Amino acid sequence: MKYKIGTKEKPMILKTPSLTSEFTMHNDEKDGKEILVCTVGKTILHYDARILEDLHAMLEKHKDWMELGSADEQKTAKDGTVEAWGRSENNPLGGWYGLKKGFRGRVGMYVPPLMEKLGLAEVTHDAKGNKMRAK
Repeated sequence: MKYKIGTKEKPMILKTPSLTSEFTMHNDEKDGKEILVCTVGKTILHYDARILEDLHAMLEKHKDWMELGSADEQKTAKDGTVEAWGRSENNPLGGWYGLKKGFRGRVGMYVPPLMEKLGLAEVTHDAKGNKMRAK
């Protein structure tokens, strides 16, 4: 695991981009694949851990701020946002980085604060319309 995020017993505590809610993240493995486990209250989301490097590389090529555009899986992601990239057939995975059916969205909400904490990105912290860029 390239990035040590924490364990189930001792996860990393993070805040949403608007700084209004807390959630946790930790590393785990599922089906032989490294994953990020995001816990928001009683809701648990899984993301392919490759998103950290892949999103960072995309943001470096983008060279500017990109809107997060967080959305649930059932809602359409706004074009040109981190959320849209996280489910696009044109990203390095060729689809969703979210791994739990029904809970594959919200990449734009939960991954940017982790990348900021790891020193990979800068994230704005406004009430709405937050953005990120590579660091």
